[in-house]
Amino acid sequence: MDFKDYLQRDAVALAECVARGETTAVELLQIALRQSERAQPKTNAICLMMASQARAQLAKPLKGPFTGVPFLIKDAAQDYAGLPTSYGSKALSAVVAADHAHVVRRYLAAGLVIFGKTNLPELALKGVSDSQAFGRACNPWNVDHTPGGSSGGAAAAVASGVVPMAAGNDGGGSIRIPAACCGLFGLKPSRGLISSGPAFGEYWYGASSEGVISRSVRDTAAALDVIAGAEPGDPFLAAEPGVVFAQAMEREPGRLRIGFTAASPIGTEVHAEAKAAVEQAAKLLGSLGHEVEEASPEIDGAELAKSFLHIYFGQVAAFVSYGRERGAKREDFELLTRVLATLGGAISAGALTTQLLKWNAFARALARFHARYDLLLTPTLAHPPIRHGQGDPSAAEQTLLDMLDRIGLLGLLGRAGLLDGAIDKIARDSLQYVPFTQLANLTGTPAMSVPLHWTQDGLPLGVQFIARLGDEARLLQLAHQLEQAQPWFEKLPAWVTQA
Repeated sequence: MDFKDYLQRDAVALAECVARGETTAVELLQIALRQSERAQPKTNAICLMMASQARAQLAKPLKGPFTGVPFLIKDAAQDYAGLPTSYGSKALSAVVAADHAHVVRRYLAAGLVIFGKTNLPELALKGVSDSQAFGRACNPWNVDHTPGGSSGGAAAAVASGVVPMAAGNDGGGSIRIPAACCGLFGLKPSRGLISSGPAFGEYWYGASSEGVISRSVRDTAAALDVIAGAEPGDPFLAAEPGVVFAQAMEREPGRLRIGFTAASPIGTEVHAEAKAAVEQAAKLLGSLGHEVEEASPEIDGAELAKSFLHIYFGQVAAFVSYGRERGAKREDFELLTRVLATLGGAISAGALTTQLLKWNAFARALARFHARYDLLLTPTLAHPPIRHGQGDPSAAEQTLLDMLDRIGLLGLLGRAGLLDGAIDKIARDSLQYVPFTQLANLTGTPAMSVPLHWTQDGLPLGVQFIARLGDEARLLQLAHQLEQAQPWFEKLPAWVTQA
């Protein structure tokens, strides 16, 4: 098999080629490694190469539905025994995992050949992938732009043809955002469908889910069949799917009632291209026989953003403490992480609990919406993939934040309750480009980004669908229908296909 043949096949097809003896796992790994060498200077998608571990896998018999397919895992939450899980941070680069994460064990058991870990922002905190530990990852469609985050390296590797799919996780949009930035399919599963253990019972109070970013819907469906299912000790237990996703995906979704909106839930500007993406998707859905009308859940988006930011700050504070317990110094973390940890440490237990209690109200409001509509359609991003550094604090602002944090004034103001207005501003500023994705995380519902739109500048811009809890099959069925109606598998950056 040559690289051209490799690009024309998704992971399911590559595994079928191996099973038929048309290629071998060794040959596929060699192709993936060669393309990685070619793409890495452009994308910086991989932060840790694991070629020796991959070759050790190949020295043993492989079995499973993805036997022989090259694969990448994310350097956050996806522990690989004997290697560090850095979370994109210098502070955690020496913290070695004792055991495989359950999801990694399942990927290996499926026959996937793991040969590297992908780049991300520190502690997976942002919708861009620009850690100081590994440097910024770049969008294969235009390297001056971000591939998104936090699973930005995973998306960049898939969009540059290194692998047909790669592992990600999603605590606030971190699968859907990079999928939308890179012209790929990304599905965030329901809370509790996939185990986060054993190192942690859950991430971000259950807001985070494991999944993959792929070029084909059937790859995501087949991967979901592999990784779905609880493990002993899991704090959340989703209902058994009751279906084989790879089979359910092929069924017609039927006539769906879909509500759509392109209005930012936090009142920020939505780019004309993002609005156009939703409008065009609505027209396509109508042409496929679905009932589509403008509608949105009755949820205070600003309150949801504030709730998300409170748990976000609290989790950062806890993770900085986790690192320091393992020998890291506070200065080993990036400035933004330190500031967020200070804010998180200043939030009282009562204030945090108040925000967590709001999740129930958000979930019930979304359930009322889903009583009327099968799906909610929104932009995945409020703006096309941004340029590197766009929206970052200025040098003067960073200096001021550093000073306030070092002298302890930031924490003092927070504990005195004098930063509520600042937190509201941080919520608006940090989520202005990605205000649509957090709803599914806080409510635990499944959501997907589908690559249906490219901007006039040639950048991908996906649209998002949110379904009822446990309704992954419906999302996959619709995605498969859209994939047939408006195919995207062959859409790759010109430099990739001209190899």
